[in-house]
Amino acid sequence: MRPSRWVPAAVVLGLALTAASTASLGARRAALSANEEFYKELELFENALAIIQTDYVEEAEAKQLIYGALKGMLATLDPYSQFLDPDSYNELKVDTEGEFGGLGIEITIRDELLTVITPIDGTPAYEVGLRAKDRIVKIDGELTRGLSLLDAVKKLRGRPGSQVRLTVLREGENELKDFTITRAVIKIESVRDAKLLQNGIAYIRLSDFRERTTEDLRGAIERLKGEAMSSLVLDLRNNPGGLLDVAVSASELFLTRNDLIVTTKGRLRNQNLEFRARGEGLLNGLPLVVLINEGSASASEILAGAIQDHHRGVILGTTSHGKASVQTVFPLKDGSALRLTTSKYFTPAGRSIHGEGIQPDVVVPFVEPPEEPAAKNHAEEVFEQLAVEEPAAQPTEPLELARDNQLARAVDLLKGLKVYQERGTLQ
Repeated sequence: MRPSRWVPAAVVLGLALTAASTASLGARRAALSANEEFYKELELFENALAIIQTDYVEEAEAKQLIYGALKGMLATLDPYSQFLDPDSYNELKVDTEGEFGGLGIEITIRDELLTVITPIDGTPAYEVGLRAKDRIVKIDGELTRGLSLLDAVKKLRGRPGSQVRLTVLREGENELKDFTITRAVIKIESVRDAKLLQNGIAYIRLSDFRERTTEDLRGAIERLKGEAMSSLVLDLRNNPGGLLDVAVSASELFLTRNDLIVTTKGRLRNQNLEFRARGEGLLNGLPLVVLINEGSASASEILAGAIQDHHRGVILGTTSHGKASVQTVFPLKDGSALRLTTSKYFTPAGRSIHGEGIQPDVVVPFVEPPEEPAAKNHAEEVFEQLAVEEPAAQPTEPLELARDNQLARAVDLLKGLKVYQERGTLQ
């Protein structure tokens, strides 16, 4: 009886091998066909290059032609893939270390228009009033339509102290706005602010994700815990993102061991990755509110998405930018590099937020604070001082809350949670 069991199995195995062989042969033929098509198109490029070299009005430098072709080729893929010449590659390496020259804005191409992702806190762009979603129509009077992202960055950067004029179309407005901005050396500190507000409620403003971000964030949290922090507002508004590994290590500070943080998926097997928390977080269950807006992108969306999917905190504000792709830098032998989109990322619940953004749990649009009253002259100040008989009452809330309605709502939410906890309503 035993041989009769093996015969059908052998037949099935033979059929399987035949099918696999046929499938493999078909795959090889398809690959060969694709290669033939590729080399046929490559001949087109070679022909064009030969014509330029022989018939163009002036002799063209070979490297200039190849660099131009690479820039155009990468630009056809997506707004985030770029060819970086040696100077641009060096600038990119400086950027991740936290100091560079320019205006202090993160930009992208959206609907074929140069668009501000976010102005970085404390930079010239931030100080003059540029906003997320502003469309830069002109740079020094030259139209930006059709301008590559890399070329735009080169035009915006320059010698510290020099000026650049931007013409901007703001969402919801019909008239163009002109901004004259003085370039400066941009020094980025990821933790822009870390302090206690009131009633044990702490506030940390995180501006981006660079090499030292997790270390600085850890230090800020531990210091605030030592000052009797009982809850936290983490401000990711206008945070354009940064390094993937830093987004993961920063997320670990708010999650528990083995929590899934993010997954990435690409064409190659080694691009399909899972990132999980390797240790226990620092907050030990303390209430957490995360502020986001349309300027929160990339790595900040990874952090906000992980906190939201694990129900570790409340996301408050407006919908984030929606950049869920990962870029890898491939250095080339002449000092240039390819910055190539190699995978897309997904939140722990498997959500793809590319083009969609993180939707807040509590939607609170930002309301512009009223303008400061005009400065009084010296005579008015003297008369007011003479008229005052009693000291003026101190404000009942910090100035930040009076001028930032989103932060004020976050603080109110944490106050409410604290009341319920003290009453034993929440575990």
